[in-house]
Amino acid sequence: MTTAVAPKSELIRTINDRCRKHFLGCQVMITPSVQELADEERVQLLSAVREFNQFDADNDPHHEHDFGAIELHGQKWFWKFDYYAPDMHMGSDDPADIENTRRVLTIMHANEY
Repeated sequence: MTTAVAPKSELIRTINDRCRKHFLGCQVMITPSVQELADEERVQLLSAVREFNQFDADNDPHHEHDFGAIELHGQKWFWKFDYYAPDMHMGSDDPADIENTRRVLTIMHANEY
């Protein structure tokens, strides 16, 4: 059985995947725990975020690829998208509208969520 995905969710998923895989079209924020990693570990984590493709009904119920959990070096890490209005003062009315949405991709240790 397949689940139909709304066209708007498909567009959001496409935009999110492009932003996450290339770190373009969004602001990428890393939390202090990511910043404190050794350079090699940080590079591995950022690569794991870019390569993430294990989406399922539990972590992607709206089919928008806006959240992921990664296990790396025995620790759990999260990444997630937030959507803001162009002035960054409130949420976006329509995350599918790239002209009026500013995406922020935050990469963090699970205990910072």
